[in-house]
Amino acid sequence: MPSAAFDRLRKIISKLRSGKGCPWDRKQTIQSLQKCLEDEMQEVKEAIEANDNKNLKEELGDLLFTTVMMIQIAEEEKIFSLKEVLEESEKKLIERHTWVFGDDKASTAEEAYEMWQRNKKK
Repeated sequence: MPSAAFDRLRKIISKLRSGKGCPWDRKQTIQSLQKCLEDEMQEVKEAIEANDNKNLKEELGDLLFTTVMMIQIAEEEKIFSLKEVLEESEKKLIERHTWVFGDDKASTAEEAYEMWQRNKKK
């Protein structure tokens, strides 16, 4: 079950950041992880370009780890929580997909994209 696997990932990250965890992981900040995030995004891009789905799976996992690590740090520093990140994402998706969750109509991908861009400007 994906939610159980996600919970396990969060527990692993929490342990890595704990006093009994990894000194390197404990030392990280949101700012210090920026380079890691950029590197992982590049590796995801390269896997997609190479049509290497095995590597893509691994690189997406690395990207997810880095993202969740940044959220863990934000929670520790009382900046924001995972719940807030998820709620913001949910709100944004609903607000921008007015042809799915509202009264707008989009019959083609192009119409949907145009409405997305219009809604994004709001």
